[in-house]
Amino acid sequence: MSDRLLLNTHEVNIILNRLACQLRESHLDFSNTVLIGLQPRGVILSQRLCMILAQEYGIEDIQMGFLDITFFRDDFRRYDKVLKAKENLMDVEIEGKRVVLIDDVLYTGRSIRAALTAIDSYGRPSEIQLLTLIDRRFSRHLPIQPDFLGRQVDAIQNERVKVFWKEEDGKDAIYLTTNENE
Repeated sequence: MSDRLLLNTHEVNIILNRLACQLRESHLDFSNTVLIGLQPRGVILSQRLCMILAQEYGIEDIQMGFLDITFFRDDFRRYDKVLKAKENLMDVEIEGKRVVLIDDVLYTGRSIRAALTAIDSYGRPSEIQLLTLIDRRFSRHLPIQPDFLGRQVDAIQNERVKVFWKEEDGKDAIYLTTNENE
């Protein structure tokens, strides 16, 4: 197994600031916007973006939710191990709002499809956008593309993108990991 550094801490911070700026340009004061971080790793990304929007642009009181999609996935019954869902923290109204789904890596698109299905349980937004930190563009199974994108990565099937967050992993970094056994 080998790891190749794709983005270091400084580069991750540049991308996060650019994404926050793009969100600000698109959503202005965020009064009609809800950010939804997909559990587990999209939550950290959404919290980081909210922090940047507050510190750099003075936008406070951003409506935010955390959505678990475990039981909405089309493959959740195909695992031998018991899956453990994360908590849904959706104490926000999404009816008629502009929703931004946030996840760290866009791979096949199946997680986003599951999120679109899950979000129906909470209402009907006027618009849904997708923000991802990393897009593995050549691995898509479904016609799903991000509206806001940190970086595209060309990865083959035996490669994985690993996102490290300082809150959980002690550092911000993104690696491309190759497993020669696959």
